[in-house]
Amino acid sequence: MILTQLLQGEPYNLQKQEKQPILLEGLNELNAWHHQNCTEYSNLLDAIGMEPPWYTKSVTETPYLTVPLFKQLELKSISEEDVFKVLHSSGTTGQTPSRIFLDRDTAALQSKTLVRIMQHWLGKPRRPMLILDHPGVIKDRQAFTARGAGIQGISFMGRNHCYALHEDMSLNLEAIIKFEQAHSHEPVLMFGFTFMVWVYFLQALQKEGIKLNFPKGFLLHSGGWKKLQDQSVDNSTFKQEAQQLLGLNAVHNFYGMVEQIGSIFVECEEGHLHTPAYADVLVREPGSWKVLNTGQTGLLQLVSLIPKSYPGHSLLTEDLGKILGEDSCPCGRAGKYFLVEGRMKRTEVRGCSDTYNVPT
Repeated sequence: MILTQLLQGEPYNLQKQEKQPILLEGLNELNAWHHQNCTEYSNLLDAIGMEPPWYTKSVTETPYLTVPLFKQLELKSISEEDVFKVLHSSGTTGQTPSRIFLDRDTAALQSKTLVRIMQHWLGKPRRPMLILDHPGVIKDRQAFTARGAGIQGISFMGRNHCYALHEDMSLNLEAIIKFEQAHSHEPVLMFGFTFMVWVYFLQALQKEGIKLNFPKGFLLHSGGWKKLQDQSVDNSTFKQEAQQLLGLNAVHNFYGMVEQIGSIFVECEEGHLHTPAYADVLVREPGSWKVLNTGQTGLLQLVSLIPKSYPGHSLLTEDLGKILGEDSCPCGRAGKYFLVEGRMKRTEVRGCSDTYNVPT
């Protein structure tokens, strides 16, 4: 399998000339697989006139589904008996969440890919981990929300796990201080969803007048930028506050969504999101849907070699962004690098942590 071979190498070592043929071959295999095993996807390919063997000549021609379809339909390419886990997207009260169906093989590939990517940033040794959430969020392991799935996935990179919040989202100061006393001298991992990290952790620490000291700490966060931008909190402000309150230098955002499991795009030291060898990003012009050039803003299309249990290998998102370059980031990593600029207007606000109503 192509993905298995890619996982043996580094996640950011393939340049365009080598990566695009590999991606195309893998995506074409998934086109054929999902056409054979998912009725709704089969209907899509038939509707746009694709014929056997359902292969395209370039990655840009790969058919895509829109993310909201996963809220409306049960899209899966496996039998009901093979469903191992169902992931749910997070959203505001009253919204229908996306439902993502995983079998054991796809769940295992998701974990392997996530570990491979994160080892690049963190190294192989597991770090003491401060989870910037509460333990109740992972209670139901068969039907995770995006928050629970994210925490469980990143937790594989940690040890001596400590939750920084109580279930009412208040600071668990006793646990936090004990964690600092035990691990402030060594590399640690902190993880949480952006909005919740800002409101319930960083701002709460500031209110209490508490500063922590983790000079070898690595803060990883994702999602929930919409409400922070409404509060005039941008990425630079978030980083500065985190560094001052936590005594660390490494603060990295990542972009991803539950509808395309395993594909996460981590922010480098230059502030750019990077595509790993197993995934890619395209930008399309709303309305015409043509592929835009580097530097032009449009809707992000994400492709990935991981989703086999459901047709999520090529998705048109509701997020606006632009590609900054390919194989030329000053950080030295190969692949495309890009920015996410916000949500398209008149789309529902959705994210791992845009809202908090009750502990989940």
